[in-house]
Amino acid sequence: MGKTDGNGDRASGGEVSGAEAAAICSELLRIDTTNDGTLDGPGERTAAEYVAGLLAETGIEPMVLESAPRRTSVVARIPGDSPDALLIHGHLDVVPADPAEWRMHPFSGEVDDGCVNGRGAVDMKGSLSMTLALVRDWARRGVRPRRDIVLAFLADEEATGEYGAGHVVTRHRDLFEGCTEAISESGGFSVTVPRAGGAAGEALRLYPVAVGERGTAWMKVTAHGVAGHGSKPPVDNPVAELCRALVRLADHRWPVRLTPAVAALIEGLGRALGTTIDLDRLDEEAERLGRAGTLFKGVIRNSANPTMLDAGYKVNVIPGTAGAHVDGRFLPGFEEEFFETIDRLLGPKITRELVQLDHGVASPTAGLFDELRAALLAEDPAGRPVPYVMTGGTDAKSFAKIGIRGYGFAPLLLDPGLDYFGMFHGVDERVPVAGLEFGVRVLDRLLASSAA
Repeated sequence: MGKTDGNGDRASGGEVSGAEAAAICSELLRIDTTNDGTLDGPGERTAAEYVAGLLAETGIEPMVLESAPRRTSVVARIPGDSPDALLIHGHLDVVPADPAEWRMHPFSGEVDDGCVNGRGAVDMKGSLSMTLALVRDWARRGVRPRRDIVLAFLADEEATGEYGAGHVVTRHRDLFEGCTEAISESGGFSVTVPRAGGAAGEALRLYPVAVGERGTAWMKVTAHGVAGHGSKPPVDNPVAELCRALVRLADHRWPVRLTPAVAALIEGLGRALGTTIDLDRLDEEAERLGRAGTLFKGVIRNSANPTMLDAGYKVNVIPGTAGAHVDGRFLPGFEEEFFETIDRLLGPKITRELVQLDHGVASPTAGLFDELRAALLAEDPAGRPVPYVMTGGTDAKSFAKIGIRGYGFAPLLLDPGLDYFGMFHGVDERVPVAGLEFGVRVLDRLLASSAA
C-alpha cells in the first residue's frame, strides 16, 4: 500500500502533492471549458493539452483523442504490479457560469481564504487535479501502483457524453483492456451531521461513497392540435393540452421503491448515526435527519420534471403543436414501471420521444468498496463511510456498457459549514486546499504499491 515512515505515517508527497493539486486546479479553472450542449463553445482542447503535458513531463504517455473539433479527451495507462486495471475517469468540461452572479470571476482560479475558486472546482477539476498531482508525485518518488491504472480525462459529461465517454468506449475500447472497476466523481467527500444521542454540538463525519446511479430518460413530449385564430373558440388547443399533461407529471407522487443499494445506505446511516430509520416513513425520516437525510431523499423513488417549453410563434395564432422537454430519472430495476407511468400521465393526445436514455447502474457494496472504505478510515479513523446512490448521472453509465463497474470516489475532508452539494452547478463554486491535500493522501493509500 505504499511507504510509511518510522512512526507509521505515510511518507508520500503529503502536503507537497496537495499544494501541487491546488496549483493544477487553479490552472485548470482558468481554462474555459464551458459546455452548453452545442458545438459552439470553447471545447476541452486547451485543457486536454494542458493535462497531456503534465502527464508527459513525468514519462506517462498520453493519448489525445478528438471526437469533433476541440471536443477532446486524454487517456493514459500507468503500469502497475498487476495487469488487472482500475480506471480513474473524470470530465474536463463545465456547465455555464454568469460572472455577474459570482463573488469572483468563475474562470479566475483564484485562491482565497484557503479555497480554490472557479467553475468546475467541485465538478470536477478539483478531483482531476488530485489525480494528476498524485501520479506526478509517484513519478518523482519511483512509486508503482498496485495494479495498472488507466486515466481518462473526458469531454462532454455535462451534456450527453457523446463526444467524450460515449466516443472513447465505442471507438477506443481497447484502451480500457483489463478494466473491470472505476472510480470517479460524486462520492468520498465528508458530510458533517449531528450525532444522534450525542452531546449538544457533537458531530459525525459521514463519507458517502457512490455505488449506483438512477437511470436517465430525457424526453421531448409533443401535443398535436388544430391551428387557428387566437380570437376564436378553440377546437383542440395543443398548448392547453400540453399544460394539463405537464401538470399531471409535476403533481404525480411517485411511490417509494427501495433498491438494495439504497437499503444498504439507510442501514449504514442508521448504524453510523446510532438511530433507527423507519422504512415506512422515509420522507419524514429524511426531514428528521437533516443533511444525512438528503443522502437518500432523492433516490427512494423515480422522478420526472418538465424543464423546457416550446409553443407558438404569435400571440393571436393557436399553434398546431406544442412541445416540452422532461428530465426523467428512474431507479435501477424500475425502468419499465417508470415509462408505463409516464405514458399514463401524459395521456393519449401526447406523444413522446427519447432524447437520451441511460440505464441505471449499481455496483457491489463489497470488494473495491471495502478498499475505498479502508483508505478513508486510514486518513480519518473517526469517519463513517456509507454506500450512496446518486440522484443524477455521470460517465459511469457509459463505462458500464463495456462491463466496468463504477464508484463515486473523489475524497475530500470538508469544513462542516461548506455546502458542497449546493455548489454542484451553483455559484461561487470552490474547493478547500486542505481538502485536496486530504484527497491526495487517501488516493495514495488506495492505489500505491511500493517504491521501485
